[in-house]
Amino acid sequence: MAHAHHAAVKLHYQPALPIGRGKLCLWLFLSTEIMFFAGLIGTYIVLRFGAPPGSWPAPHDVHLQEVVGAFNTFVLICSSVTIVLALEASKGDHAGLAKFWMVMTFLLGSLFLGVKAYEYNEKFKHGIYPAKPHSRIYEKPDIYYVQGTKLTLAQRRSELEAEKARLELRKQENEKRIAEYNDKQNKSAAERLTKENERIDKDQIDPVLARIDKVVNLQTNLVQWTELKAAKGEDPIARRLAMDKLAKAIYPHWPLGKTGEELEHLYMSSLDDEERQVNRDLAAVDQQRQAAQKEKEAKVGELEKLKGSAPPPERTTGGDAASGATFVALQNQPPAGSAQVSPQTSSEPQTKLLAEIGRIDEKLTAYDAEQKRLSGRVGMLGTLKKSPHGLNHEPEYEHLGLPMVIPSGNMWASTYFLLTGFHAIHVLVGLIAFVLVLLYRLDRTKSHILENTGLYWHFVDLVWIFLFPLLYLF
Repeated sequence: MAHAHHAAVKLHYQPALPIGRGKLCLWLFLSTEIMFFAGLIGTYIVLRFGAPPGSWPAPHDVHLQEVVGAFNTFVLICSSVTIVLALEASKGDHAGLAKFWMVMTFLLGSLFLGVKAYEYNEKFKHGIYPAKPHSRIYEKPDIYYVQGTKLTLAQRRSELEAEKARLELRKQENEKRIAEYNDKQNKSAAERLTKENERIDKDQIDPVLARIDKVVNLQTNLVQWTELKAAKGEDPIARRLAMDKLAKAIYPHWPLGKTGEELEHLYMSSLDDEERQVNRDLAAVDQQRQAAQKEKEAKVGELEKLKGSAPPPERTTGGDAASGATFVALQNQPPAGSAQVSPQTSSEPQTKLLAEIGRIDEKLTAYDAEQKRLSGRVGMLGTLKKSPHGLNHEPEYEHLGLPMVIPSGNMWASTYFLLTGFHAIHVLVGLIAFVLVLLYRLDRTKSHILENTGLYWHFVDLVWIFLFPLLYLF
């Protein structure tokens, strides 16, 4: 009896999760993705809000536009709406309408990636990206930043000199061919190459020479000037301010609003003050040079008088020994008993004057070099005053790719490209999934595929909802 009672017991098993295998696998995958992005976003939050005040770049410092980010957010939200509409159309067995909304979702996702590519291009164009061993971003205006700027300009000058040499070699080859054509009486070919050389001079060599002049100007009147101030200045504050002024001349990052306007005004005022000081130094050097020039003229006059009053040197004429000629002294010797002037004694004042004139010439050369240096700095200050937003924003200098100071800039670039890069990869995967889905007829039987694809796309949108305020608004 007992055995029969136990045999009558039947167990009925129900599934733990009343969902299909595809949706189950998708939720397991999304759970790992949630943990992955939670780790990345959490790390960014710790780095961003753990940085000292004022040491994290503002969005405009790194060419991040809030309007563009908001537009991209709107695009992604619209894509979430269109994929829901596609799912509802599929459940209603409206295959054509479902495919239309899926195409719209694909286009909106592609637009999101296009806007993101535009933003990336802006970062790359301005040198805001992580690089090894060092990017164009420096954390503070120190001697390493000055050295980096110096090396960058040296490299650009070397590249321009190589381009100039290549063009001149091409001209020389053309000139050889012109000579050959002239010898062969081929006037038309010679004229064609002559015109080509003229175009090379005007359209290629001249612009290269102009760029070389600009690089030399920056090397001499910006970087070298800062090096001298930083290396030879007695005041540590003045040395630090000189390097800070170099950083602001290349890439200033003023805060938005009234504070930024005040800081920019202070910077422009410091350029005016420095220009007045350099002009005073230039006037002082000019006075010293004029005094040295007058002293030289006086010494030269004394030397001329001394040469005019000196007795002429003794002359002898020599004859051939075979002809019996004899040496005859000139008959201008002083009479017997008078004091004789030694040639060595009379040349000593002249030698002394010549040495003094030589020292004055050295002073004049030094004064000329100092005048050139100060005049070059005055010209550079005029250029900087015309570029309040920095040389990197000027078309004639932006191609140089000069280093810039952005506090925590390298850390920002690393986290920005890491977060947005992984998100962009997930968007791309979603677009590939949309293409595969569009291969089917999206009727009621394929609604589960749209549902699973929509879940993934909603997750991608949700991640961006977290990234947008963190990256663009704080």
